[in-house]
Amino acid sequence: MSKQPPPADCCVAPLACAPLTEDEAAELAPLLKAVADPVRLRLLSLIACHDGGEACVCDLTAAFDLTAPTISHHLKTLRRAGLIDSERRGTWVYYRLNPGVLERLSAVLAPRAATTR
Repeated sequence: MSKQPPPADCCVAPLACAPLTEDEAAELAPLLKAVADPVRLRLLSLIACHDGGEACVCDLTAAFDLTAPTISHHLKTLRRAGLIDSERRGTWVYYRLNPGVLERLSAVLAPRAATTR
């Protein structure tokens, strides 16, 4: 089966315009699963809102009443899903959002483009 392009008034919002293909659903499911946890959703928000668009693990851990290994587990889940990237600097690890993956997720969840009435 060949993929049909989305309708012209839709641009890049497949959920609102056409059913997802099996491949698209398989690609998006791990992303949605990764953000379906309140701690991971807060971590994404904290990283995004942090000065310079990146946050040290020490800043992230301090924001929760959870152990460092638990925060590390959640960060690892986000990293494996491709939602964040990390960089070690000395003894600390800094995290930043992966904008391409977040844009893809946003595009899928975006409402149908407004049409003229």
